[in-house]
Amino acid sequence: MKVGITGHQNIPRHAAGLVRTMLQQFLVEQPDPLTCVTSLAGGADQMCAALVLKRGGSLHAVVPCAGYEKSFGTARAAQRFRTLLAQSSAVETLPFPEPSEEAFLAAGRRVVDLSDLLIAVWDGRPSRGMGGTADIVAYARHLSVKVTVIWPQGLSR
Repeated sequence: MKVGITGHQNIPRHAAGLVRTMLQQFLVEQPDPLTCVTSLAGGADQMCAALVLKRGGSLHAVVPCAGYEKSFGTARAAQRFRTLLAQSSAVETLPFPEPSEEAFLAAGRRVVDLSDLLIAVWDGRPSRGMGGTADIVAYARHLSVKVTVIWPQGLSR
């Protein structure tokens, strides 16, 4: 089973534990062998990737562009990216020269294209830029890829 992940990079601190629990519960229900298809962005992507590895699954990383690491907002997220990338059993880097909304949109679409289902850690609101979670969910739904939304009810970012 190939499970794609898209989601918010900035999950409120007070909600991160609940989101992690909800994500873990969903992943436990998925059949083995489990592969997480991910861009390894901070937040939801890295959370899901770590849970899949902990469960004994594998990672297929879709790196949006050269210099992707420069797009991380914190040193911790960049370090987690490097660690998870090194643990990935498959890595593909898209042919964009630098981080851009176009690269992020293409990577999100590639994640969907490679996945049997898409997990969206998403509050249901519109994207804040091209290639955001709402755009990737819309693309998956357009292709009739099953989408499971994980977000604590009543929580706003």
